[in-house]
Amino acid sequence: MNDANLVEVFSSVQGEGPYVGATTLFVRFGECDLRCAWCDSAHTWLPARTCRIETARGSAAFRTLPNPVALDAIVEAADILEVERHRFVSLTGGEPLLQPDAVAAVAECLGGRGPRIYLETHGLASVALERVTARVALDVVSMDWKLVSDVRRASDPKGGAAAPFHDEHERFLRAALAGRVGQVFVKVVVTAASEDGELDEVCARIASIAPDTPLVLQPVTPAGSVKERPTAARLLAWTRRCAEQLPDVRLIPQTHPIYDVL
Repeated sequence: MNDANLVEVFSSVQGEGPYVGATTLFVRFGECDLRCAWCDSAHTWLPARTCRIETARGSAAFRTLPNPVALDAIVEAADILEVERHRFVSLTGGEPLLQPDAVAAVAECLGGRGPRIYLETHGLASVALERVTARVALDVVSMDWKLVSDVRRASDPKGGAAAPFHDEHERFLRAALAGRVGQVFVKVVVTAASEDGELDEVCARIASIAPDTPLVLQPVTPAGSVKERPTAARLLAWTRRCAEQLPDVRLIPQTHPIYDVL
């Protein structure tokens, strides 16, 4: 059946990463097992009771369905939103790979319709990714590389230090490169709390696996408990520092807050 717990389905443009500004149909999955201090969609942390679906492309008007949402209803929503007129279908969240069978089913149904299938993930669930790519090819995987200066697991105790994510991200990157994935890039959200050593470790890990992998440094958009961006001087210094280890480093802020669409 591959029903899915969804938060929303809507038409917009990609707001971050190397394809910023590209027309995109978003399928947002519910639930996430991380707690990012700067998260702008904390309403996706828990499974959603209902899903909102845009009623026409660009209308910003929505109807509501109870969860879980059947696969045929997702396809019907994509048809109403003229899926074929988009450059990408983004499977995002929350964390979509907490529902790997649903991700694979949606990708199978929409993958031959014109847009490229674009998975946005926290880049930790390597086994789930392998389960998806065993069924269907993905055109783009955008994997976050989380820094413990601002990110914790939902299961972490509230006090004390969180374990770094580097080993899990390394396994995920290897799995993405070995699977049926057309393109992989890594995105790191950087804040005033981010440390040079954290970024050095990210770059060293990527360089040891696939040095040509694009690395996007994304200045945080203040949200949650994060109230300010890093200074321009620090952002540019980080960009230079990372570019000493990797050939394709890009500093790209989020744009979707400008047009008020998450």
